Parts: sequence; C-alpha cells; structure tokens
Amino acid sequence: MAEEKESFESSLDQLEKVVKELEGGDLPLEKSLELFEKGMALSDTCRKQLEEAETRVEMLLKKNGKVQAEPFRPE
Repeated sequence: MAEEKESFESSLDQLEKVVKELEGGDLPLEKSLELFEKGMALSDTCRKQLEEAETRVEMLLKKNGKVQAEPFRPE
C-alpha cells in the first residue's frame, strides 16, 4: 500500500508545533530527544519539497537553455 506524501503546509505546521513544545523546556530528556528527531525529519521533508518546487519553477522559466529571472506577479 503506497503511503501518501504529506503536504508542505502540513509538515511545516507539525514542525512549528514540535519547536513550540521543545521551547517550553518542561519535557523529560527522552521526550525532548524524540521530538528533536521528529523535528529533524520534518525539516528534511520540508527542505526536499522546497527544492523540488524550486526545480519545477526553474524548469518552467528555462528559455534558450538558460534560466532567466522573471518578476513574480501574483494575480
């Protein structure tokens, strides 16, 4: 059974919750380490998704074999 990929927003939201819980500082060492590991995994997931998005944008902007910067114009 294929596992669905979590959205960037969902991963980022979970990461923010982990950070807030760790910043509280009232956790036992084992729980802190567990949350730290989860946060690192979520951070890696977010980073990979951002890199994939950047690659897709660069591919869309490629013209004549070169990437050309274009201003972002939200609709």
